[in-house]
Amino acid sequence: MQTMRAAAPQRQIPGEQALERINRFARDRVPFVFALDFDLLHGLVLPLSELEPQELRFRFAGHADGVPPRYPPQQLQALREAVELEKTPPEFERYRAAFTHVQRGLRAGDSFLANLTLPVSVRPSHSLPELYEAVRANYTLLIENRILVFSPERFVRIRDGVIRSYPMKGTIRASEPNAEAAILADEKEKAEHLTIVDLIRNDIGRVAERVRVERYRYIDRIRLRDDALLQVSSEIVGRLPRGFESRLGEILFEMLPAGSITGAPKRRTVEIIREAERYERGYYTGVCGVWDGHELDSGVMIRFMEQTDRGTVFKAGGGITIYSELEREYRELLDKVNVPLH
Repeated sequence: MQTMRAAAPQRQIPGEQALERINRFARDRVPFVFALDFDLLHGLVLPLSELEPQELRFRFAGHADGVPPRYPPQQLQALREAVELEKTPPEFERYRAAFTHVQRGLRAGDSFLANLTLPVSVRPSHSLPELYEAVRANYTLLIENRILVFSPERFVRIRDGVIRSYPMKGTIRASEPNAEAAILADEKEKAEHLTIVDLIRNDIGRVAERVRVERYRYIDRIRLRDDALLQVSSEIVGRLPRGFESRLGEILFEMLPAGSITGAPKRRTVEIIREAERYERGYYTGVCGVWDGHELDSGVMIRFMEQTDRGTVFKAGGGITIYSELEREYRELLDKVNVPLH
């Protein structure tokens, strides 16, 4: 296990207390924002009425903290054009060792799909608060100016008693030849995506009824400065029982950690990736979200930068199947170390 550490958020509470607070606030229709770590050991659950900008900032697909933009449009555009991200890739041999360990579990039948991640050392040209202003993503979160999330991936959305999840699995650069057709035809990507859809469908089935896949393998486009990423998503839907609000914490915890950043079967795969990765994910690949008093929206905390006692790291990864190729997966990990500015 690596020794790099990030200081815990000041108002962090144990996971059990976070679950209870989510239940209580949702039952009482109290708007709140939350972030839960990967292991569900800790979390932040903060009423919007008590939120301080230096403590937490957020912009989530239609919800925001209400703090005015720091920069006028022209200055913001200049900031975006100036952003650079210097990265020091993890040693290839370290990735090879982790990849080999995961493959061993796959070939033994202990797992069918495992999400392997590593921290990448980076030197951003601007501070994390400046990057928070500059980035464009569906789920943007800044915790105490030390953790920055700019995630494209929704976890679940709950509206009018209907729960929806949008697992995202499969990435390719748009500049690759026939990129969209290539990723949709790729047998490895097909198998990986099908596995995650089945897993998420089962997760939703534990908390909801009438579960179905409403859309299967559609393309999301994430624009970069000089290119774009195409990512493959699906949409899964279920109906929650009446009065679900008083059990919102249990509903979220029952489905976590998210299937798209673990693998299947979930419990054994989590053990395998912990053995392979040998570092603490912390809030990376946890979930964040907002309850507005009636509806919940949440995202998976991928595309994640964090200040640690050893500098700034960008945590990234991807799904590994028995068909995965070492060099290709290593390149995909590095491709994901980017800042979406457009």
